[in-house]
Amino acid sequence: MTKVFIDGSSGTTGLRIHERLGERSDIELITVPYELRHEPEVRRDAIAKADVAFLCLPDDAAKESASLAEGLDTVIIDTSTAHRTAEGWVYGLAELKGQRELIKNAKRIANPGCHATGFILLVQPLVQAVIIDDDLFLQCTSLTGYSGGGKKMIAQYEDENRDPLLDAPRFYGLTQNHKHLKEMKIISALKNEPAFMPVVADFYSGMETMIPLDGKKIHGTMQDIIAVYEDLYRTPLVKYESFAKDGMISACTMKGRDDLKIHVEGNEDRIVLTAVFDNLGKGASGAAIQNMNIAIGCDETYGLTLGE
Repeated sequence: MTKVFIDGSSGTTGLRIHERLGERSDIELITVPYELRHEPEVRRDAIAKADVAFLCLPDDAAKESASLAEGLDTVIIDTSTAHRTAEGWVYGLAELKGQRELIKNAKRIANPGCHATGFILLVQPLVQAVIIDDDLFLQCTSLTGYSGGGKKMIAQYEDENRDPLLDAPRFYGLTQNHKHLKEMKIISALKNEPAFMPVVADFYSGMETMIPLDGKKIHGTMQDIIAVYEDLYRTPLVKYESFAKDGMISACTMKGRDDLKIHVEGNEDRIVLTAVFDNLGKGASGAAIQNMNIAIGCDETYGLTLGE
């Protein structure tokens, strides 16, 4: 029986992890009284008793909890931005080459950001294969459901008297200082941060991350890109899928699921790379549970929701 503590179980990600793990017979959830949830001594004691602790907290609080765990053998999985590029932490994106083994042996695992997950899975393998130069200036548009903004944004969108402006998609991160940019650059082995355009729209969950490429500025063809993806992504959670249907890709295609699909569209002059997944699934709690499964040595898809 694996003992698990969720530090910050009342947030969107923490609630989803708690819900998933509560259904598993191999997990014992450690809880603390609600009124004591901010007490450092109580939290450290809970972390010490756990085999795995999830940090579902704002960055500063996650750093505090990580410091409370110093000297403990507990596997810490941080879902915040705080440790994604920090020394001593393993980036929890198992589908990257060699990353699964690092996660398996890690005590400190940083869960990827939702937008960053799509971007990195699309870009890092192409940089590694030298199809994309590491100094190429990329653009990325990523569409997300409003649950990605947490409880406050969910309440705004679900308020019957909400602002009419919420009826249409909204760009944000306009200053080009989005918190995912650092990991997008470093984990993808790029020299430049991309021009990143996140968009939130009036649907609960789902994500579609799109990157355009100029065919004249890459080394290879569309088929070379597809070959890289087909070779690397042969896992239950990330797969390349050729796309035909009606010529459209919906951002809520993977709603409620924990897997991710990659598409390559366009033509040899203008190529569009797309990752489609659920911002709460492979973009958050699903990835966190996958990382836990790898760390404790069980099937990494156990307790996850996959498509056909």
